[in-house]
This record gives sequence, C-alpha cells and structure tokens, in this order.
Amino acid sequence: MTPTRKRRLIATSLILAAIAIATALTVLALSRNMSYLFSPTEVLSGKAPAGASFRLGGVVLEHSIKRAPGSLTVDFVVTDRFHDMPVEYTGVLPDLFREGQSIIATGQMEDGHFAAREVLAKHDETYMPKEVAEAIAKAKAAKAAAAATN
Repeated sequence: MTPTRKRRLIATSLILAAIAIATALTVLALSRNMSYLFSPTEVLSGKAPAGASFRLGGVVLEHSIKRAPGSLTVDFVVTDRFHDMPVEYTGVLPDLFREGQSIIATGQMEDGHFAAREVLAKHDETYMPKEVAEAIAKAKAAKAAAAATN
C-alpha cells in the first residue's frame, strides 16, 4: 500500500468514526428526551417507567377537582373510565380544564400519585388526543378480554 492510499484510508476511517459517534450521541440525546403517553390502566399495570418522566392521558373524573386554599396547587383524578390515577399539579391550569374533559399531563410518579409539571386540555367538545383515544381503546379491549376469560 502506498503512503497516499494509507493516508486516504486513515482519513476516511476517521471521518466514518466521527459520523458514527455523532449519530450515536444524537440518538442517545433524543431517546432521553422522549416522553411516552400512558393511560391510568397502563400506569397501574407497571408499564410506565419508574422514576422517569412520562405523559398521563385520560379524562378528568367528575367531582374530583380539589384546590388548596391560598395556593396554586390542584389535586384531581384522571381516568380512562376503567382505572383512576390521582394527579397533583401546582400552577395555572388551562382555561379549558374542567371535569369530564380530556387532558394530557406531563410529570412522574411520586408516592402513589402523579406529580404533573404541565397540563394540557383539549380544545373543543369533539376532540380527543389520538394517544388518549388509543389508550382508552386498549384499556377497553383488555377489560373485555379479561371478562371473556372469567
């Protein structure tokens, strides 16, 4: 092998290695920032990551909103109509937040309840986020399958 070919081979190898390292770091960074959506049924069955941030989707259970006097802390329950998950949020809620509305809350599990950092509410009467609708459909199918086996 001539010295020129050897230099070209080394340069090409270094460029390919740099591209591989950059790609690996990008994929790692993106995977750490991904936030998956889970329904209360999936969270209670252990599918949600323990100690990690994720999104909880469902409907605000009727008569479950409790506001702490003198603060912005709100406790409420999110349901997929099969299982319920208590949620605690401190901050200003969206204008469309109310009982019976679909929401998506971002946060993590703490001591048996979901501690939300962000709460998003649906924008009109006919809209339900795709992920929430799919999670409710999965929970409904799982309940039907369990009822059929009993």
